[in-house]
Formats: sequence, C-alpha cells, structure tokens
Amino acid sequence: MRTHHKSTVLAAAAIAALSLGLTACGGGTDAGAKDAGAASSSQAAEGATDKGTGAAAGTADQTAAKSGSGSTGGSTTGGSTAGGGSGSGTKGSSAGSSTGSSTGSSTGGKTAAKAPACAYGDIKVTAAKADEVPTEHIVLTATNTSGSACTLLEYPLIAFGPIQTAKDVPAVAKSKPAAPVVLRPGAPAYANVRIALGGVDEDTKVVNSFNVNLFAAGGPAEGSIVVKAPAGGLAVGEAAAKTGYWTEELRNGADEF
Repeated sequence: MRTHHKSTVLAAAAIAALSLGLTACGGGTDAGAKDAGAASSSQAAEGATDKGTGAAAGTADQTAAKSGSGSTGGSTTGGSTAGGGSGSGTKGSSAGSSTGSSTGSSTGGKTAAKAPACAYGDIKVTAAKADEVPTEHIVLTATNTSGSACTLLEYPLIAFGPIQTAKDVPAVAKSKPAAPVVLRPGAPAYANVRIALGGVDEDTKVVNSFNVNLFAAGGPAEGSIVVKAPAGGLAVGEAAAKTGYWTEELRNGADEF
C-alpha cells in the first residue's frame, strides 16, 4: 500500500510538472505569436502608410503637373512654358517693332525709289488765287491722275507767256522739302507761287493761262501742262515772280515769300 501511494505521488508530480511546462511553452508561444503579429501589423501599417504617402505624393505630383501649380512642375514645366511664352512674346514684340519700323521705312524708301518721275500726262495742275487783295500769290495743285504712283520732282517750271520766250520763274530754296514728293493715284501736291508785288506802278501783264513743265531725273521733262488762270485772269509781274517747290502740304514760313 505504501509503495502504491509513492508511485501515485510521483505520477501526480510528473503530470503537474508536464502541465506547467506545457503552460509555459503555450504562454511563450502565445506571447511570441502576439509579438510577431504586432510586428507584422506594425510593418503592414508602415507599408500602408508609405504606400499611402507615395500614392498621395504621386497624385499631388500628377495634379501639380497638370495644373502647373506644383513647385517642381511649376519651375520646370510651368517655368519653361512661361519662360518660352515670355521669351517668344519679347522676341515677337521686339521683332514686330523692329520689323514694323524697318519695313515701314524701307517700304517707303523702296516706293519712293521705284516710283518713276511724274510725266505731264500723269498730272493735272490747277491754280487758285490766294485770299488777298491785290492778288500777289497763287497756289498750284498737282493731282496724280494716273493709275500708279509717281515722284513729283523739284518745282513747277512756269512760263507766264509763250513757252519759247517766257522768262523762267526761279524757285525759292527754303521751300524745298527733305525728300521728293511721291504721289499715289489721286493724291495732290502743292506749290506756292508769287506772281506780283501788288504795287500800283508795277509792270504787269494779264494772263488767262500759262504753262507748267515738270522735272525728270535728268532735268526738265518733255511736254507742257497748260493751266487755266482763275476767273478774271492774273496780273503777273514777271520781275517779281517766284515759285516754291512741290510739297505735300503748304508750310507756314518755308512757303511764304
């Protein structure tokens, strides 16, 4: 009986020890599993956070690239685009201004250079009395009646009388324009002409018409334009007669003599 009791006690002690070992092992396993699970969860959370951050950054970059508001996209894409736009605009405006001015001046120069001298068949000349009593001046108006531009050179060659014997009317140098007058079709030019001094004892003659010649590049042109005098004729004192150059408009001072 005593031997059986000791065996029973030993068996119970072995079972208890085995239970404690299993419990300890089970507890360690649970703790390790829990730790491993926590670590896995933490890593998964960090991965998700990193992925979320990366996705958010990628989305932000894409949005910034599309809208041009991102710092990197703005400085690269927006900057280059804006820079290109500004650069192009600046070049365009400078090129436009320089091209406009150079083209305008060169076109005018080319037009003037290419337009041939006006011939007597291209021009109609009319005369009008100045608003003064007695009449000392008249204004000649030369109108381009041709279908193309021509250059009206120098001044009118006026003959108050027979063209072969009439005295040449001298020109007034101060009235000469800086450049020859280029007349487009239908455009006018003017010349102020003094015909007398208005003195009572002045030696004058009445003329109802007179002749005007034009200049060519090498001198007086062929042909003569007959100009009808204003109503009542003109009392011309040939000794006092002078003419101004052809100008686009009459200028005070330069054309007064």
